[in-house]
Amino acid sequence: MDAANDTRQRIITAAQELIYTRSYNEVGVQEICDHANVKKGSFYHFFPSKRDLALAVLDQSQAFMHETIIKKSFLDDIPPLARIERFFTTIYEFHKQVKENTGRIFGCPFGNFGCEMSTQDEDIRSKVDNILSTSEKPFVKALTEAVERGDLPAIDTAATARAIFAYVEGIMLYAKTCNDPELIRELGKRALQLAVPVNMQ
Repeated sequence: MDAANDTRQRIITAAQELIYTRSYNEVGVQEICDHANVKKGSFYHFFPSKRDLALAVLDQSQAFMHETIIKKSFLDDIPPLARIERFFTTIYEFHKQVKENTGRIFGCPFGNFGCEMSTQDEDIRSKVDNILSTSEKPFVKALTEAVERGDLPAIDTAATARAIFAYVEGIMLYAKTCNDPELIRELGKRALQLAVPVNMQ
Protein backbone atom coordinates (compact mmCIF):
# COMPACT_ATOMS: atom_id res chain seq x y z
CA MET A 1 0.00 0.00 0.00
CA ASP A 2 1.48 3.37 -1.01
CA ALA A 3 1.70 6.30 1.40
CA ALA A 4 -1.42 8.05 0.09
CA ASN A 5 -3.57 4.94 0.33
CA ASP A 6 -2.14 4.19 3.76
CA THR A 7 -3.08 7.68 4.99
CA ARG A 8 -6.60 7.38 3.59
CA GLN A 9 -7.02 3.96 5.15
CA ARG A 10 -5.82 5.17 8.56
CA ILE A 11 -8.41 7.97 8.46
CA ILE A 12 -11.21 5.54 7.62
CA THR A 13 -10.17 3.05 10.29
CA ALA A 14 -9.82 5.76 12.93
CA ALA A 15 -13.27 7.11 12.11
CA GLN A 16 -14.76 3.61 12.09
CA GLU A 17 -13.42 2.91 15.58
CA LEU A 18 -14.45 6.26 17.07
CA ILE A 19 -17.91 6.45 15.51
CA TYR A 20 -18.76 2.84 16.33
CA THR A 21 -17.88 3.20 20.01
CA ARG A 22 -19.51 6.63 20.37
CA SER A 23 -21.56 8.29 17.62
CA TYR A 24 -21.21 10.13 14.33
CA ASN A 25 -22.19 13.54 15.67
CA GLU A 26 -20.04 13.28 18.78
CA VAL A 27 -16.80 12.60 16.92
CA GLY A 28 -15.18 15.59 15.20
CA VAL A 29 -12.76 15.81 12.29
CA GLN A 30 -9.87 16.93 14.49
CA GLU A 31 -10.32 13.98 16.82
CA ILE A 32 -10.37 11.61 13.86
CA CYS A 33 -7.17 13.17 12.54
CA ASP A 34 -5.51 12.89 15.95
CA HIS A 35 -6.57 9.25 16.26
CA ALA A 36 -5.22 8.51 12.76
CA ASN A 37 -2.08 10.58 13.35
CA VAL A 38 -2.65 12.71 10.24
CA LYS A 39 -2.96 16.43 9.63
CA LYS A 40 -6.34 17.98 8.94
CA GLY A 41 -5.14 18.98 5.47
CA SER A 42 -4.67 15.30 4.67
CA PHE A 43 -8.21 14.59 5.81
CA TYR A 44 -9.69 17.12 3.39
CA HIS A 45 -7.41 15.93 0.61
CA PHE A 46 -9.16 12.56 0.71
CA PHE A 47 -12.60 13.52 2.01
CA PRO A 48 -14.37 16.76 1.04
CA SER A 49 -16.55 16.44 4.14
CA LYS A 50 -17.14 14.33 7.21
CA ARG A 51 -20.21 12.93 5.45
CA ASP A 52 -18.01 11.60 2.63
CA LEU A 53 -15.85 9.89 5.24
CA ALA A 54 -18.95 8.40 6.86
CA LEU A 55 -19.91 6.80 3.55
CA ALA A 56 -16.43 5.28 3.27
CA VAL A 57 -16.71 4.02 6.86
CA LEU A 58 -20.01 2.35 6.00
CA ASP A 59 -18.43 0.66 2.98
CA GLN A 60 -15.57 -0.65 5.11
CA SER A 61 -17.92 -1.81 7.85
CA GLN A 62 -20.02 -3.65 5.27
CA ALA A 63 -16.93 -5.38 3.86
CA PHE A 64 -15.84 -6.35 7.38
CA MET A 65 -19.28 -7.77 8.21
CA HIS A 66 -19.35 -9.76 4.99
CA GLU A 67 -15.96 -11.34 5.63
CA THR A 68 -16.27 -12.02 9.37
CA ILE A 69 -19.99 -12.68 9.82
CA ILE A 70 -21.98 -13.27 6.60
CA LYS A 71 -19.45 -15.30 4.61
CA LYS A 72 -18.59 -17.48 7.60
CA SER A 73 -22.22 -18.04 8.63
CA PHE A 74 -23.73 -18.88 5.26
CA LEU A 75 -21.26 -21.44 3.95
CA ASP A 76 -23.27 -24.27 2.39
CA ASP A 77 -21.55 -26.98 4.44
CA ILE A 78 -24.67 -27.35 6.64
CA PRO A 79 -28.42 -27.29 5.92
CA PRO A 80 -29.89 -23.87 5.11
CA LEU A 81 -31.79 -23.27 8.36
CA ALA A 82 -28.71 -24.26 10.34
CA ARG A 83 -26.84 -21.49 8.52
CA ILE A 84 -29.27 -18.93 9.92
CA GLU A 85 -28.77 -20.39 13.39
CA ARG A 86 -25.00 -20.22 12.85
CA PHE A 87 -25.35 -16.54 11.92
CA PHE A 88 -26.75 -15.78 15.38
CA THR A 89 -24.01 -17.84 17.01
CA THR A 90 -21.39 -15.94 15.02
CA ILE A 91 -22.66 -12.48 15.93
CA TYR A 92 -23.02 -13.60 19.55
CA GLU A 93 -19.39 -14.72 19.65
CA PHE A 94 -18.24 -11.49 18.01
CA HIS A 95 -20.08 -9.20 20.43
CA LYS A 96 -19.17 -11.36 23.41
CA GLN A 97 -15.51 -10.83 22.51
CA VAL A 98 -16.08 -7.09 22.12
CA LYS A 99 -17.68 -7.00 25.58
CA GLU A 100 -14.74 -8.89 27.08
CA ASN A 101 -12.28 -6.47 25.44
CA THR A 102 -14.06 -3.18 26.13
CA GLY A 103 -16.72 -3.79 28.75
CA ARG A 104 -19.42 -2.60 26.36
CA ILE A 105 -21.77 -3.80 23.63
CA PHE A 106 -21.85 -1.23 20.83
CA GLY A 107 -24.60 -2.76 18.71
CA CYS A 108 -24.89 -2.87 14.93
CA PRO A 109 -22.88 -0.13 13.20
CA PHE A 110 -25.53 0.19 10.49
CA GLY A 111 -28.40 0.32 12.95
CA ASN A 112 -26.48 2.92 14.94
CA PHE A 113 -25.92 5.06 11.86
CA GLY A 114 -29.51 4.60 10.74
CA CYS A 115 -31.00 5.61 14.07
CA GLU A 116 -28.78 8.66 14.36
CA MET A 117 -28.62 9.97 10.81
CA SER A 118 -31.59 8.79 8.74
CA THR A 119 -33.55 12.00 9.38
CA GLN A 120 -30.47 14.22 9.02
CA ASP A 121 -28.64 13.09 5.89
CA GLU A 122 -30.26 11.43 2.89
CA ASP A 123 -27.02 10.03 1.46
CA ILE A 124 -26.18 8.27 4.71
CA ARG A 125 -29.78 7.05 5.08
CA SER A 126 -29.73 5.66 1.54
CA LYS A 127 -26.37 3.96 2.08
CA VAL A 128 -27.55 2.27 5.29
CA ASP A 129 -30.80 1.22 3.61
CA ASN A 130 -28.83 -0.39 0.79
CA ILE A 131 -26.52 -2.20 3.21
CA LEU A 132 -29.43 -3.58 5.22
CA SER A 133 -31.24 -4.71 2.06
CA THR A 134 -28.08 -6.42 0.81
CA SER A 135 -27.66 -8.12 4.18
CA GLU A 136 -31.05 -9.79 3.77
CA LYS A 137 -29.99 -11.68 0.62
CA PRO A 138 -28.19 -14.62 2.30
CA PHE A 139 -31.30 -15.13 4.45
CA VAL A 140 -33.51 -15.18 1.34
CA LYS A 141 -31.21 -17.76 -0.26
CA ALA A 142 -31.17 -19.96 2.83
CA LEU A 143 -34.95 -19.79 3.27
CA THR A 144 -35.54 -20.53 -0.43
CA GLU A 145 -33.32 -23.60 -0.19
CA ALA A 146 -35.15 -24.68 2.97
CA VAL A 147 -38.50 -24.49 1.16
CA GLU A 148 -37.11 -26.44 -1.80
CA ARG A 149 -35.81 -29.15 0.56
CA GLY A 150 -39.14 -29.37 2.34
CA ASP A 151 -37.68 -28.06 5.60
CA LEU A 152 -40.23 -25.22 5.50
CA PRO A 153 -43.69 -24.87 3.94
CA ALA A 154 -44.13 -22.50 1.02
CA ILE A 155 -43.55 -19.00 2.38
CA ASP A 156 -42.71 -15.54 1.08
CA THR A 157 -38.97 -15.93 1.53
CA ALA A 158 -38.12 -12.28 0.84
CA ALA A 159 -40.63 -10.99 3.39
CA THR A 160 -39.55 -13.60 5.92
CA ALA A 161 -35.88 -12.76 5.42
CA ARG A 162 -36.68 -9.10 6.03
CA ALA A 163 -38.59 -10.00 9.20
CA ILE A 164 -35.67 -12.08 10.48
CA PHE A 165 -33.15 -9.35 9.71
CA ALA A 166 -35.37 -6.76 11.39
CA TYR A 167 -35.38 -9.11 14.37
CA VAL A 168 -31.57 -9.11 14.24
CA GLU A 169 -31.51 -5.32 14.41
CA GLY A 170 -33.94 -5.36 17.33
CA ILE A 171 -31.80 -7.88 19.21
CA MET A 172 -28.71 -5.74 18.64
CA LEU A 173 -30.46 -2.67 20.03
CA TYR A 174 -31.68 -4.63 23.02
CA ALA A 175 -28.23 -6.14 23.69
CA LYS A 176 -26.61 -2.72 23.40
CA THR A 177 -29.13 -1.12 25.76
CA CYS A 178 -28.76 -3.91 28.32
CA ASN A 179 -25.01 -4.25 27.65
CA ASP A 180 -25.51 -8.01 27.57
CA PRO A 181 -24.31 -10.23 24.68
CA GLU A 182 -26.19 -13.19 26.14
CA LEU A 183 -29.41 -11.66 24.79
CA ILE A 184 -28.07 -12.25 21.27
CA ARG A 185 -27.58 -15.93 22.00
CA GLU A 186 -30.88 -16.43 23.81
CA LEU A 187 -33.12 -14.44 21.46
CA GLY A 188 -31.33 -15.76 18.40
CA LYS A 189 -32.61 -19.25 19.22
CA ARG A 190 -36.14 -18.02 18.50
CA ALA A 191 -35.45 -16.35 15.16
CA LEU A 192 -36.57 -19.27 13.00
CA GLN A 193 -40.02 -19.11 14.54
CA LEU A 194 -40.52 -16.14 12.22
CA ALA A 195 -40.22 -18.51 9.27
CA VAL A 196 -43.06 -20.78 10.40
CA PRO A 197 -46.61 -19.70 9.51
CA VAL A 198 -48.72 -18.84 12.56
CA ASN A 199 -51.20 -21.64 11.91
CA MET A 200 -48.34 -24.17 12.09
CA GLN A 201 -46.78 -22.95 15.35
